[in-house]
Amino acid sequence: MQCSLRNVISLASKVPLKSNGAILGALNGRFYSTTHDADLVVIGSGPGGYVASIKAAQLGMKTVNIEKYPTLGGTCLNVGCIPSKALLNNSYLYEMAARGHLAERGINVSGVELDLEKLMSMKSNVVKSLTGGISQLFKKNKVTQLTGVGTITSPNTVEVTKDDGSKETINTKNIMIATGSVVTPFPGIEMDEEIVISNIGALSLKKLPKKMILVGCGIIGVEVAAIWARLGSEVIAIDPCEQFGGKFIDREIAAAFYKLLGQSGMVFKLGAKIKSAQKINNEVKVEIEDVKSGTIEELTADCLFVAIGRRPYTENLGLENVQIKLDKRGTIPVNESYQTVVPNIYAIGDCIVGAQLAHKAEAEGVAAVEAMNGQYFNVEYGIVPSVVFTHPELAWIGLNDEELKERNIAFKVGKFPFMANSRARTSLSTVGFVKMYADEKTERVLGVHIIGPSASELINESALLMQYGGTAEDLARVCHAHPTNSEALKEAGIAIAFGKPINF
Repeated sequence: MQCSLRNVISLASKVPLKSNGAILGALNGRFYSTTHDADLVVIGSGPGGYVASIKAAQLGMKTVNIEKYPTLGGTCLNVGCIPSKALLNNSYLYEMAARGHLAERGINVSGVELDLEKLMSMKSNVVKSLTGGISQLFKKNKVTQLTGVGTITSPNTVEVTKDDGSKETINTKNIMIATGSVVTPFPGIEMDEEIVISNIGALSLKKLPKKMILVGCGIIGVEVAAIWARLGSEVIAIDPCEQFGGKFIDREIAAAFYKLLGQSGMVFKLGAKIKSAQKINNEVKVEIEDVKSGTIEELTADCLFVAIGRRPYTENLGLENVQIKLDKRGTIPVNESYQTVVPNIYAIGDCIVGAQLAHKAEAEGVAAVEAMNGQYFNVEYGIVPSVVFTHPELAWIGLNDEELKERNIAFKVGKFPFMANSRARTSLSTVGFVKMYADEKTERVLGVHIIGPSASELINESALLMQYGGTAEDLARVCHAHPTNSEALKEAGIAIAFGKPINF
C-alpha cells in the first residue's frame, strides 16, 4: 500500500506530541517516522504504568505512555481483576437464586435460567467503561498515549512500532518499564483458549463446561474456577501444594477456605501434580500423580484451566540495547529507587521482584516517579494486602504465626467469629472469622487474616492501622459504626488488648 503526501500529513496531524523534527519518509514507501521529546516514557498501561503516567504528568513531567494493545489497563482491567470481579459478583447472585439460598430470606424464585451471553456482555461493558476511563484520565492530565510496541533503543530513546509498520521515536530523559506479566504456559501442551485455557479464555467461555479441571490453586485459579462452579460446572482443582497460599497465609484460615469452597461444589485434589495432558477431540484427558504415593489417576473434562503462575513480560523491550540483564527469575533487577543498572531507566510491577498484585504495581509506579523527581517515596512491602474475591472472601496482610515463630517474635492472638457479628447475622453471612497477631509486649499489630464477609474492605483498615504502627488497643478504642462487619475486626483487637472480646 503506497503512502501519499496527503496521507503522511494526515498521519502527522494525529500525533499528539509536538515534533522536534520533520516527518521522514519517502512518498513511495509505506513507513514513516516521527521524533518527539519527553521527560518520561512509560512502557505499559496496566495499573502500575497508567498510574505512574498520571502521577508524572501531575508533577509537571511531559509524559508519554506506550501500550501495544488497542485498549488501556493491561491484564488487570482487560482480562484479569476487573472482568473476574464482575463475573464473581454475578455468578454469586445466580447461585443464590438457582440453589434456593434466597428462599430462607423470604424471596421465592422459580425458573432461574443462566443467560451466559448476557453475563459476558455485562462483564465486557464494565471493562470497556473502565479502560475508556483511563483514556479520559490521560487526556485530563495531558498524558500522551501511543499505541504500539515500545522498544528501548538507547538510554534516552524509545522506538514505537505500530501495527501498520510505521515507527515513532521518542527522545526522553527517563524511561519506566511497566510491562507486567503473562501466563506461564503448561509444559508440553499448547493453550488454544477453548479447551486448554488460561484466565483469558476462562473469562470468555461461550458455553458452560460440564467439567473443568483447574491446574494451580492460586488466587487467579481459585477465583475464576469458582465462577464456573457457581454457574453449575463440576470443577476439580489440582495443586502439588497441600495448603492454599503457601507459607504466607495462616493455616487455620487456609483450611477453612478450602472447606468452604468444597461445600460450594469445588473438588480439591491437593498434593497432586499433572503428569500428562492431551486434547482428544473436544475434550482433554489428564493424568494426575499423587506427590507422596505416586498413584496415578486419569481424568477427562471439557476444558483444562491452566493457572500455574505468571512470568514477567520483557519481550521486544530492547533490554540488550542498554545492557540490562534479567535475573534467574526472569525479573528486571532494580535498586530501592526502582532504577535499573541504567540510572534513568526504571522498572516496576510484575516485571520486578515481588508479589504480582495490581495495587503493589500502582504503589511502585507512584514511588518511582517521586524518586525520579527527588521527592520522598515509600512502599511498605510488609503491609501489602492480598485478597481472594470468592464467597466468602479471604484477605490477609502482614505475618502469620509460622512466620512470627521463625523470626522468634513473641506474639498474642485475637480472634472473633462473624457468627457473633450483628451485621453478618442480619445478612445471613456468618461463616468465617478474623484472626489478628500482635507483638506480645507492645501489642503492635503484626498481621491480620480474615475469612468472611467484606474481608476485602476490612483488610484496608488493617493496612492503615499497621502503616502507622497501631496497636490492638488503638483499634479497640476506635468507635466503629454499628452494625457493621468491621466490628469483628475491632473485637479481635479487644481480645488482644483486654484478654477477651465483648460480644463472644
